[in-house]
Amino acid sequence: MKCGSWITILFLISLLSTAIYPQTITDALRLGNTGIGSSARALGMGNSYIGLSDDASAGFFNPAGFGLLKKLEFSGGLDYSNFSNDAVLNSNGSPIGQSNNNSTSSTRLDRVSFAFPFPTLRGSLVFGLSYQNTKDLNGALSFNGYNKNSSFIQFLTLNGNSLPYQLGLSSHLKDAQGNIRKDTTILNGNLNQSGSILNSGGINNWTFSGAIEIYKNLFVGLNMNFISGTFESNNDYYEDDVNHVYNGVLADTSDPNTLNFKTFYLNRLTHWDLSGWDAKFGILYQFNRYSRFGLTVQFPKTYTIKESFTVNGSGQFQNYTYNLNSADFSDKVQYDIITPFEIGAGFSFNIKGLILSAQGTLIDYSQLKFENPDGIDAVTVADLNKSIQNDLTAVVNYNFGAEYTIPNAGLRVRAGYFVQPSAYKGDPVSFDKKYFTAGIGFLADEAIGFDLAFAHGWYSDLGDNYGSNLSRTTQDIKENHFILTGTYRF
Repeated sequence: MKCGSWITILFLISLLSTAIYPQTITDALRLGNTGIGSSARALGMGNSYIGLSDDASAGFFNPAGFGLLKKLEFSGGLDYSNFSNDAVLNSNGSPIGQSNNNSTSSTRLDRVSFAFPFPTLRGSLVFGLSYQNTKDLNGALSFNGYNKNSSFIQFLTLNGNSLPYQLGLSSHLKDAQGNIRKDTTILNGNLNQSGSILNSGGINNWTFSGAIEIYKNLFVGLNMNFISGTFESNNDYYEDDVNHVYNGVLADTSDPNTLNFKTFYLNRLTHWDLSGWDAKFGILYQFNRYSRFGLTVQFPKTYTIKESFTVNGSGQFQNYTYNLNSADFSDKVQYDIITPFEIGAGFSFNIKGLILSAQGTLIDYSQLKFENPDGIDAVTVADLNKSIQNDLTAVVNYNFGAEYTIPNAGLRVRAGYFVQPSAYKGDPVSFDKKYFTAGIGFLADEAIGFDLAFAHGWYSDLGDNYGSNLSRTTQDIKENHFILTGTYRF
């Protein structure tokens, strides 16, 4: 089962307890997936920048590129992003609803960077300091459809979860001695299922970088990132008896208040406070005035997540409503997520004012893992890590870009394309994230510059509300990003 959104919290991890632990593979990928960076020039060129990196954004792409800077440089920028999701609810492989759109957007400070070249007798020595918003965690989803085949109520009841009984949605089945043997429910389908998810947040890097020319035209660099950030998710889920299928019957045979079921409602709120660190090593070699080769090694990132989650819900009947005791299904936990190594290589060529660049980055997502759980059972974490190894695979992200400087005008026009393949084994290419980019830049007297970039991305995804393909959303997602960067060199 692919977990395409946070809606895949399933109460499966601890079926016999009242606590709900919502960690999933999706959480690991949320932090392990590559962001789009924070440089308008680089984004305009499809983020194909490992083999170029000749400005202060080298702190994100290739720290060795700092060694090319000959002047003090200050740069900063803003980012606007929009996320749009068209989703259709399916059951057993067939659509059971119409397409629903949900979207969200944000505007934020994207980057503030400084580069400081130091005088040397030969070669170069440059240090950099920057703040970068490296990843947008916004997301949205809405769905609505009539499911004849199953219900979340039924799924929870069959898997021994006590939540339906607390809301009057199931009955105790007892043996001859009056002991509770299991729960059962009549609410096993023919319900309208609807819901929405709204995600927000981002990841910030505070980066210290340094580069040195160790041999003529050979630069090496290293950076250290200190990570901060937040993530919030608000998930609403409903099951409604819109056709009055269950009129005249008791959902709990021993409780007269459960006559004429109307609505099951569940709300799940998650908040993360993120911290962490990572490091990146880079090499950049300038063959001549016209070509460069870059190599980077991104060391594993260590994220510490302090998570609080709250679950609310209700079971509504004709004359009575049961409300969930939220304290029984809410908690605070802490754990680490460790991302894999990322190895990247790229080339750039400058031919009479036309720069062409290409790069590839190897990431083995099966090496993602959860560590150091606090408040989560160790067996749960071990099972998550086993699922990651079984379900995820290694991929190669690839990027292409071009920039042309219009003679005597100080204008640069850019275009690019890049692909971030799906981390799941066996996913079709429609699940790969694909982006077309474009940009324009202006540089006056090699001192003052402005750059604007636009990126349009599209890909497919899916998510299961419960089980596998019992109540599934198939999603067509589109992203738009605008980045504006200003640069001053002195």
